[in-house]
Amino acid sequence: MDMLTLSLGCYETDRSRPILDGRVRLPGIQLEREPGEPRDLFRRALQERAFAITELSMSSHIVTMARGDAPYIGVPVFPSRAFRHESIYIRTDRGIRGPADLAGRRIGVPEYQQTAALWVRGMLRDYYGVDTAGIAWRNGGLESPGQGERVPLSLPPGLDVRPIGSDETLNALLADGSLDAIVSPRAPSCFQERSAPVDRLWPHSRAEEERYFDETGFFPIMHCMAVRRDVAEAHPWLPRALFLAFSEAKALALADLAPSNVLRVSLPWITAEATAQTARMGGDPWPYGFARNRAEIETMIGYAVKDGLSASAILPEALFHPSTLNL
Repeated sequence: MDMLTLSLGCYETDRSRPILDGRVRLPGIQLEREPGEPRDLFRRALQERAFAITELSMSSHIVTMARGDAPYIGVPVFPSRAFRHESIYIRTDRGIRGPADLAGRRIGVPEYQQTAALWVRGMLRDYYGVDTAGIAWRNGGLESPGQGERVPLSLPPGLDVRPIGSDETLNALLADGSLDAIVSPRAPSCFQERSAPVDRLWPHSRAEEERYFDETGFFPIMHCMAVRRDVAEAHPWLPRALFLAFSEAKALALADLAPSNVLRVSLPWITAEATAQTARMGGDPWPYGFARNRAEIETMIGYAVKDGLSASAILPEALFHPSTLNL
């Protein structure tokens, strides 16, 4: 049988590396592997349909699926998850002491549809009681001018969402005080260099993130894996095979955290940390599969509706290939 050659766009992590380096293979498939930065992969996937298989922004996937022009169908493999409490950076000279003080402020985001921003707005609104519709949202590049939203948005009237200037950056506007805060997965240089009165909203965010997890059970999903629709239609067995391969790759990554004779990961107390986190997070700190994550995905869809990103809610099942829903 001839091998099927398919392109794969994916960010390299310990969970994807066994796929990218060939230790885990998809039967019958020759992968043309294209590792890259998520923001670049997402633009190429959504604007150019560049990959047969891709890592994909969950928020953009929800947006395109809800309006009926999604180029990809998801697989419930979630290669990127992150608590985003630490992603909120504030001016320390504006009287911002907690989430409630962000109400009515001017806050920058790389893209309004970015999944990190979706989670932050959702948490602020539903968990901390902040009116996110009353915030002035400004989007643009963090350290260099941005490229705009990766897919066009049609937001409802009344939301104050605008791009910053074509020659401006979020970091510079935060540093000079034009913004009160920003939401960014990457730390702005003015924070790293301590060159402006800027700090995290929660300087020691782990305790708040653990409390959030204990109360919600959510380890926020950022990305899913997805198959381009024409490829999934031509090879309906592929989404299931992709799920199984990435599950095997994740198992290899988690196994590297356990040995104590020779540490596989360059963190001195990694064995104790891995044991504690696995116990705290119900035996699986990085869950794949639709059923296990349905409530979290439904919450994300609700956030997208409240943010004006989606005109109406869709069923969580609609985001994923039918063959993967019971895996």
